[in-house]
Amino acid sequence: MSLPKTIMLIGAVLLVAGFIMQFIKLGRLPGDIVIKRENMTVYFPIVTSIVISLILTGILFFIGRFR
Repeated sequence: MSLPKTIMLIGAVLLVAGFIMQFIKLGRLPGDIVIKRENMTVYFPIVTSIVISLILTGILFFIGRFR
């Protein structure tokens, strides 16, 4: 696959993922760490990162398998 087609495919995947993320509350999952202080909030999206990693791994596995 040529570089322009690869870049277009990545862009399309990001576009679809961004559209889906508007409707799914994927960012406040149980297991994400939120520390709130008086004037500061620190957010560690650990579980969200794991879920996104698993989804991307599955997508890239199927793209690589059918190439």
